[in-house]
Amino acid sequence: MAALSFSLPYAPVLNGALRRVPPWAVYLAGTLPLAWIVWLLFHNGLGVDPVKEIEHRLGKIGLQFIVAGLAVTPLRRWGGLNLLRFRRALGVLAFCYVGLHLAAWLVLDMALLWQQALGDIVKRPYLTLGMAGLVLLLPLAATSNDWALRRLGGARWRQLHRLVYPAAVLGGVHYLWLVKAWPPEPFVYLGAILVLLALRLRR
Repeated sequence: MAALSFSLPYAPVLNGALRRVPPWAVYLAGTLPLAWIVWLLFHNGLGVDPVKEIEHRLGKIGLQFIVAGLAVTPLRRWGGLNLLRFRRALGVLAFCYVGLHLAAWLVLDMALLWQQALGDIVKRPYLTLGMAGLVLLLPLAATSNDWALRRLGGARWRQLHRLVYPAAVLGGVHYLWLVKAWPPEPFVYLGAILVLLALRLRR
């Protein structure tokens, strides 16, 4: 059975405009959330617990970039919008923000008490899941370059980068498990991840 598809309004016009946007512009735009966090930090805009707020914001931004990267293929397949040339930048930015999220926890929250941090990772399931997701992202970040693509070959490179699927699910569950009052936002993120992964299935 042929897959149902539709075209987003003005998709050809948008594709033409996007072809003139260099990938480095995505990297540059991706630094703006970090700059905003730094600005808030120096202007007392992070609330009564700035450390937790920094951790939370960095992790959520990383998850947002993961969701954006997962949306590239469904948007092209189902909506005719081609963002493939920006997917690498989205993935690298996702890894950077997730790494900063971990660094903020280790440095600001745990004060580099490595033994205590490792103990928390082992005994707290939401930390275990989050760390597992970051570990899955490591080989993707290391091979997000043309040299690795040529070295591995297209088929093996694509197979390796499917690790982003379980990493995304782990990140969504990590966020959901982290919160205490069960607000709707973590469910929205996890739901978006599951929907985007489902849209990748071929009938």
